[in-house]
Amino acid sequence: MRVMTFNLRFENNADGKNSWQYRKTLVTDLILTHRPDVLGTQEGKWGQLMYLKAELSDYHAHLPNRKPHEYAQCPTLFIRKSAFSITGGNDFWLSKTPDVFLSKDWDSAYPRMISFADIVCKKTGKKLCVAVTHLDNIGKIARIRQAELIAGWMTSLHAPVVLTGDFNDAPDSEVHDILAGPGACLKDSWQAAKKGEGPDAFTHHGFTGQPNNTRMDWIFSGNGLEVADVRIIRDHDEGRYPSDHYPYMADLKWTDG
Repeated sequence: MRVMTFNLRFENNADGKNSWQYRKTLVTDLILTHRPDVLGTQEGKWGQLMYLKAELSDYHAHLPNRKPHEYAQCPTLFIRKSAFSITGGNDFWLSKTPDVFLSKDWDSAYPRMISFADIVCKKTGKKLCVAVTHLDNIGKIARIRQAELIAGWMTSLHAPVVLTGDFNDAPDSEVHDILAGPGACLKDSWQAAKKGEGPDAFTHHGFTGQPNNTRMDWIFSGNGLEVADVRIIRDHDEGRYPSDHYPYMADLKWTDG
């Protein structure tokens, strides 16, 4: 099972030559080249998501109870139709009022949410919960509280889980520890593959191709799954990049075959 997390960079004309209109085909080309079974995207505005839905005909765009909104940037799952069936799922906001649209609390600069899908592997019949999120880029306390909400939600799950996202924090942070530290139910696929930290692992590059900041794009997996391979995807077209983040991909397999 191939899983990818991909921060699309929201549609913003101020990006000039890196605006969505000039790179959207690079995004779809990358996805179709690497063919993830589960794709978790971040920062997608409605128009971007509708473009991907139309262009990725092999994928089901999971938009549970989602309504068009001009400004909302919503994490969204795309599930390959030939690999999985979707049996349920939902969105909720990472706030004190999870059911309130665009709600935010603590020092969060923006509303943040998580979207999840209950899926069944068509080949094996095994059940799985997959999720995508995007934690706040400004509020340190908000990121911690948002991670705690996600960790608490996961305790109610009765199937293996895969969590993808842009967590806007470093792998030595409290946020990471909440989700994948001692006693947590998840493991970081990059660390499970025994990959090192440092600039070569950074996933943000600001359209420059020069990694900066930290490894902030993560894929976690829970019981029942193990990591076969991981990769940071640095595809570009003569120096033109699909996004200001590198997509990150993990190949997972069932522990019992």
